[in-house]
Amino acid sequence: MTHRVHPQPRSGAGYLLQGFSLMLTPGLRRFVVIPIIVNVLLMGGAFAYLLSQFGDWIDTWLATLPEWLSWLSFVLWPLVVIAILVVFSYFFSTLANWIAAPFNGLLAEHLEAKLTGAPSPNDGMLDVVKDLPRVMKREWQKLMYYIPKALGLLLLLWIPALGQTLGPVLWFVFSAWMMAIQYCDYPFDNHKVAFPTMRDSLKQRRGTSLSFGAVVMLFTMTPVLNLLVMPAAVCGATALWVDTYKSRLGRY
Repeated sequence: MTHRVHPQPRSGAGYLLQGFSLMLTPGLRRFVVIPIIVNVLLMGGAFAYLLSQFGDWIDTWLATLPEWLSWLSFVLWPLVVIAILVVFSYFFSTLANWIAAPFNGLLAEHLEAKLTGAPSPNDGMLDVVKDLPRVMKREWQKLMYYIPKALGLLLLLWIPALGQTLGPVLWFVFSAWMMAIQYCDYPFDNHKVAFPTMRDSLKQRRGTSLSFGAVVMLFTMTPVLNLLVMPAAVCGATALWVDTYKSRLGRY
């Protein structure tokens, strides 16, 4: 079954929604199963733990407010909730992506073949094993890009008043950007596009990238939907690659 490439690029959010339908494409389901299993085990367990600790974490964070600003606690409470959800969701989503990265790459590769009408790759488990060093190196590059910025934002979160107001907003925007990088990187990496080139290409369409990443982030923060978002995001990012970047950067 060959899918017609969409004639005009969609919004970033539209690509994620398209991803939910693309992940059900016949011939792709076996590549979808493992990412879903990884997400169910990690995200399901993580959110069960989060619910048991949520109240204590919020109280601890709001306790950093000076006494003369204690009246702001009612206003800041929703922002603190968002900040905790964003940090927690992104951390466990990143961990899940490290585990599922080889299979996400295969999913992106096979979906691209269907979207473009190219022959399906003949990759087997041996090919997955052979690609592990390259895939893990790429995940490491993403982590090294993330850590310095994340540490700066973490420090900001602990600044009384300013951290609890501006911090959650900046964390969400940054996490949306990182979600775009995380998932769009799979089709880019399949074509051996260097990480800096991939990052700069996404920056050229920053609005599309951020809207895609923001909706992925929202789904990752939402129970039940967060169990399915990984393969849908891979599929949506692959469709975005085919419509927007493949003609310029694709190598095969």
